[in-house]
Amino acid sequence: MNKTLIQVLKSDIKQNLRSKSFWIYSLLLGGFVAVMFATGITESQVVGFVGLSRLMITFMQVSMVILPIYVLISTVRSVVGDKENGVLEYYLSLPISFSSYYWGKFLSRFFVIYVPVFIAFLGAALWGVIVNLDVPWDLFVLYSGLLAMMVFFFLGLSMFLSTVSKSQEMALSTAFIIWLFLVAFMDILLIGMMLKMRINPDAVIITSLFNPLQVFRTGSLILFDPKLTVMGPVSYYILDTVSRSTFIVYSLAYPFILGFLFSVFGCRYFKNHDVV
Repeated sequence: MNKTLIQVLKSDIKQNLRSKSFWIYSLLLGGFVAVMFATGITESQVVGFVGLSRLMITFMQVSMVILPIYVLISTVRSVVGDKENGVLEYYLSLPISFSSYYWGKFLSRFFVIYVPVFIAFLGAALWGVIVNLDVPWDLFVLYSGLLAMMVFFFLGLSMFLSTVSKSQEMALSTAFIIWLFLVAFMDILLIGMMLKMRINPDAVIITSLFNPLQVFRTGSLILFDPKLTVMGPVSYYILDTVSRSTFIVYSLAYPFILGFLFSVFGCRYFKNHDVV
């Protein structure tokens, strides 16, 4: 990390910390965890899991809905927004390289999006220690990794869209369409319409597991429920094809690789095209 990248990183983080949306986002996450404790969700039991394990899986399912759309909306306008507002021209008039600007924005966005999520998650675990709940630290580490990889994927996708889009409206509409597409094919059980077309069931399941949202959902469930009983017959195909540990590695590595590729392609496009 060179000095100019660090300067862009610090500048963008300070700018985000002054934003009301960042604090609203952070308070909503913390408030959601507090509400779950207040409503006694740690005392309920699902598939034999109780306490913080129950809270963690609920937090993961809610994060799967909130985080993707928040990352897309808040990040997809970063580069193209700076271009339209003239901020990008000012940045590049300084001794700052294209790569330093791009990766500084990328890392700052990851910081301001993931850190509040992690703090809320960690706060739940620490409160569990205070009230003498059994804290599954192994699940905590793996769930934290899953959340980081999901944020990383959507951040890479958002930066790529923000770089190649000609306007903020185009970037937002494209991001929304992609999000709708991923959500539409998120639940394996809802791809029955593909089965009605007499497509091979194995092909349907394999195709669905190329969806990062479905991978995240299945990865969080397989940590919570090693036999994936909540997914019905689909669980037999997944667990007969790969082991539980292999799928956990896949659910961590696949979103990271996709996010990294999108971010690299976005950086190359940013450096090789007229961006002002």
